[in-house]
Amino acid sequence: MNDLNDMNDPNDRSSLSAQKDPGASIGRNGANGPTGPIAANGPTGANALIRGSAPHGLAARLDRVQPYALGLFRIVVGLLFACHGAAALFGILGGAAGSGGTVPAGTWPGWYAAVIQLAAGGLVLAGLGTRSAAFLASGSMAYAYFDVHQPAALLPLRNGGETAALFCWSFLLLVFTGPGALALDRLFGTRVGSTETTAGAREEREERGTPVTA
Repeated sequence: MNDLNDMNDPNDRSSLSAQKDPGASIGRNGANGPTGPIAANGPTGANALIRGSAPHGLAARLDRVQPYALGLFRIVVGLLFACHGAAALFGILGGAAGSGGTVPAGTWPGWYAAVIQLAAGGLVLAGLGTRSAAFLASGSMAYAYFDVHQPAALLPLRNGGETAALFCWSFLLLVFTGPGALALDRLFGTRVGSTETTAGAREEREERGTPVTA
């Protein structure tokens, strides 16, 4: 009889079922088991979230300084390009092609290329009319590459056109990205934007009949 009572005891039945199926007890006690607080503090829990947030924090910091990095890139590229033009036109910094001399005025295409280099490079350096100046500079370097260098050989490494190719793609990048920070474009754009905002506010006040103060 005691054996029959033991068989009818629900506690004993649950222990027997747990022995037959260990996963059942884990499922019932999951809140305190491997899927509960232990897991929250384990490799897939809060620690993993902290470790995973570190790259995102670095990316956020890099995003904040991105305009300044772009501005420095623009300044360096514009300065180097303008130096080429100044050397060819005035014989400074080693002169045209390192010869110490200048390019004869009005000769095609050397003199016109030097003018574009000096003017467009200076504008890009200052960040004034950056997109238009960069587009002009990129086009001039594309022409220089395909007209002067590419007929000699297919690859820039063999035809001496690496500098022209690098300038071409650098200026084309600035056409799409804009000037970045430290640019006169942003200064004038801010002034124009603030003027337009003030004018719009005055018009709105006049429509509402609100007195406009100077």
